[in-house]
Amino acid sequence: MDHSFVRLGVGIPRVTVADCEKNLVEIKALIDQADAAQVDVLVFPELALTGSTCGDLFFQTTLLAAAERALDALIVHTADLRPLVAVGLPFVIGSRLYRGAAIISGGQLLGVVPSCAPPSAEINLCGELVPSGADLLFRCNTHHALTIGVGEHPDAIIQLQLAAEPEQIGTAEARRTRIAQQSARQIAAMAYAGPGAGESSTDLVFSGHALVAENGCILAETERFRTEAQLVYRDVDVEFLQKERLRSGVDTPNTAHTVYFRLPLTTRSLHRAVDPIPFLPPGPIDEHCGEIFALQTAALNQRLTASGQKTALLGISGGLDSTLALLVTVNAYDLAGRARSDILALTMPGFGTSGRTYENALRLMTELGVAQREISIKAACLQHFADIDHDPEVHDVTYENAQARERTQILMDLANKTQGLVIGTGNLSELALGWSTYGGDHMSMYAINAGVPKTVIQVMVRWLADSDTYGQTVSALLRDILDTPISPELLPQKGTGEVEQKTEDLIGPYILHDFFLYYLVRYGYSPSKILYLAEAAFAGRYDRETLLQWLELFCRRFFSQQFKRSCMPDGPQVGPISLSPRGGWHMPSDAAYAEWQREIEGLRTQR
Repeated sequence: MDHSFVRLGVGIPRVTVADCEKNLVEIKALIDQADAAQVDVLVFPELALTGSTCGDLFFQTTLLAAAERALDALIVHTADLRPLVAVGLPFVIGSRLYRGAAIISGGQLLGVVPSCAPPSAEINLCGELVPSGADLLFRCNTHHALTIGVGEHPDAIIQLQLAAEPEQIGTAEARRTRIAQQSARQIAAMAYAGPGAGESSTDLVFSGHALVAENGCILAETERFRTEAQLVYRDVDVEFLQKERLRSGVDTPNTAHTVYFRLPLTTRSLHRAVDPIPFLPPGPIDEHCGEIFALQTAALNQRLTASGQKTALLGISGGLDSTLALLVTVNAYDLAGRARSDILALTMPGFGTSGRTYENALRLMTELGVAQREISIKAACLQHFADIDHDPEVHDVTYENAQARERTQILMDLANKTQGLVIGTGNLSELALGWSTYGGDHMSMYAINAGVPKTVIQVMVRWLADSDTYGQTVSALLRDILDTPISPELLPQKGTGEVEQKTEDLIGPYILHDFFLYYLVRYGYSPSKILYLAEAAFAGRYDRETLLQWLELFCRRFFSQQFKRSCMPDGPQVGPISLSPRGGWHMPSDAAYAEWQREIEGLRTQR
């Protein structure tokens, strides 16, 4: 295990019905392949040692003895191999014949789990007494969070399904849905192993369908109806599943009979896809963007209705955040039957405003048909500098923040004058980094983008551009805004007309910060695990040193800027993370960053 990832595999052997010796050869070969791939847990179909269609042959002493000999050979074979193996066979308990799973690890038979539920007992198998029962739980003694059960075992983080289900039209899709839903309901990882095509006999057809699922998502599956043996595996995140259970308050009965096994520690590359934009769940982008847009729209309409305000005021910079905020506001007014002329959009050029963003802001307001006004902040800021004895040639934080606060003052005072509500444009990423001016763009009367990270805002603006919802001219404007470098535009221009102060040159790529934010806040992962995931998600794009550089900056700013989040305005939560102190994220403003810093410094010495 590395960073609590368990490599979960399914082997589908080429079974010959009733030939245990031949099936043993097939199963051994798959175990060897799994060991070479550093698989931790490997499951085979039900009755893989004999075949599932033996019928009355299961009552033959010869077949039962052959199955036990094959199991004994497998136990010996696994002595120096990594995987814990679950393999199906028939066996006798008392006076009854059962089918079920033998669990083998490191040359030991740990226990036997019948497919139905006789009373827990010991069974004499392969010359030794071993525990038997449907309630058996197998726990790793080097990582106690790793628990394995057969079937839907509520105590188990990893649940193994040894199946003998024949194939019919429609069963594959139903199976995918069932396994996904079961893994979500149990908050578990599941490995499903169905008999291969070689077991097809008489009236039944089998497809060799294998599935690996994690908390509602199918991570991997085999190609059905292949004639050769197949091995499929993926890394499942035990820490993620454990924390999801803690978060949801799942009440497990904890009545299982526990058997311990060892799993050697290892270091290996991650074998699963890691989405570089984790805030968007799997599925159609159009559907997700439409849902976020609808959530923002509904939230804003409710706030406007409840507050009784007539006018919505926004500062429009020609950047992504204010663009999305304006489009949401327009949509809210349209759906509520309000006049777009009651939306007051302001452009407030300052010392760093570029020609490109200024023109885009004006054109966007005009094309959308909202009321617009231009108020330059230059004279007011110069007067302010004189009042506080600040040299306007010194372009420090005072110089920059005075402009942001002047814009906020204009918006707030105009809101008082027009019975209006100031719509904040800042996003979730900026809240995490504290990339806002306290008492400036940090403040509004309703922060419509507060639950949307920058990477998702980019996706949404592109979705709106591609949808042509507001016409081709607006779509072209949106594409140009997407192509404009992200910038606060607070430092003087050099006369090029293009954006010169680039945010991502200063604080790093938002795609990385959003990735760090998701795994730090959503799951509480350590810097080392976040780095491990980032190396998989951004392989070939960012090297380890670059990832560490920006991860360190993110953690430092996340901790030091909590005081801004402690008094942030209301804003709708539209995704899995909210940084609102009223219900999303609770953190003292003066919490120390030292433990996270020490871990990051330690990562720098590793290779």
